[in-house]
Amino acid sequence: MAIIIDKEQKRKDIALATKKLIFKKGIDNITISQIAKVAKIGKGTVYEYFKNKDEIIFKLVEILMEKHNEQKKVQLAKCTATREKVKNFFSFFYLKEDEELREIYKQFTAIALNNSNEDMIDFQTECYTLYEKWIEEIIQEGIEKKELKLKAKELIMGIFAYAHGIFILSVTTRAVTDLQQKIDDQIDFLFNFMEEK
Repeated sequence: MAIIIDKEQKRKDIALATKKLIFKKGIDNITISQIAKVAKIGKGTVYEYFKNKDEIIFKLVEILMEKHNEQKKVQLAKCTATREKVKNFFSFFYLKEDEELREIYKQFTAIALNNSNEDMIDFQTECYTLYEKWIEEIIQEGIEKKELKLKAKELIMGIFAYAHGIFILSVTTRAVTDLQQKIDDQIDFLFNFMEEK
């Protein structure tokens, strides 16, 4: 009797097996042979599940982002004030515990910028839409709790764009020395205008 293999699970297993290798060396500095070795499979088996290394990092980002989002929901549920929730929401950009995911996400972003395909564009769009909606819900909740003015809705995109932009600036220049402070300061600045007094 033939053994039935869950192809999607096998793809996840291979991608997760390469996480430490990708984090340490970067996707450009590893070979399919190294991937096969850490995944404990043959080189040809890697190609049965992935066309190339880019697909592996794409799958890895999908898996890690899903896990991150579940953890973030739990963290946000513990926050009481809207300002605290917003700061926690953007803590991904600087918390030590998210370092591996950030590094792998940067590598994925570089691939997506240079060799984007429809699946990557759809994934990025889905992530963007999810996070925009998430921050919108946090702000709306703050309005309903009478913590924030109704006009706070107009700043949702600004908060999101600023945090993402300052993160990119922090990894591509020497202009940002304390990312957490920069993000927190901007959130505090905006909240001084958005909060009901």
